[in-house]
Amino acid sequence: MVSYHCDGVDTVPDWMIPPRIEGWYADDLDHLPDVPQHVELIDGILVLSGWPRQQWHSRLVSTLARALGKQAPADIHIEAQMTIRLDERSRLEPDLLATTAAYNPDRTFFTPDEALLVVEVESPESAHCDRTVKLHKYAEASIAHYWRIEEEDSSPVVYAYELDESTRAYVAIGIHRGTLRLAVPFEMTIDLDKLLPARR
Repeated sequence: MVSYHCDGVDTVPDWMIPPRIEGWYADDLDHLPDVPQHVELIDGILVLSGWPRQQWHSRLVSTLARALGKQAPADIHIEAQMTIRLDERSRLEPDLLATTAAYNPDRTFFTPDEALLVVEVESPESAHCDRTVKLHKYAEASIAHYWRIEEEDSSPVVYAYELDESTRAYVAIGIHRGTLRLAVPFEMTIDLDKLLPARR
């Protein structure tokens, strides 16, 4: 925890100090003691996303994971909040990912070639990063599919993107309200309105 002093000088825990002058590397995240949850690395910079998560966000991640898991082929697995090592200096943590990697209880991250789909559920704090930085970084790493999910009138809206391999940039393939129907990365039909209880 950061402590604040009246003289304006902050004291930070040792793990927040980069181990080298050029900053952090992706593999450093496996060796940080007492690191809080939801720490990401973007271009060598630690990003702490430990703000209190809204129940809307938490519930949507859980129910969407179950819905995807029920419809995914046997060789595709849905994982929640595990990092992807995009390159030597970047390691992001999507809310969900669909992977072809076999289960390994000691695994701490996936690689881009193992990820078919990454999903980011927006919160007010993450919206800018999800729409710009992560959109670019996932495409640059050649992950074929990216979903960004917004809240609209208490319901989830899925913005789906597919990679144009010739440009290594995402192309929007649909905005889904009410029902999501897609054939990629696998055939699925999801009633988005049933993923969350009605707001009281």
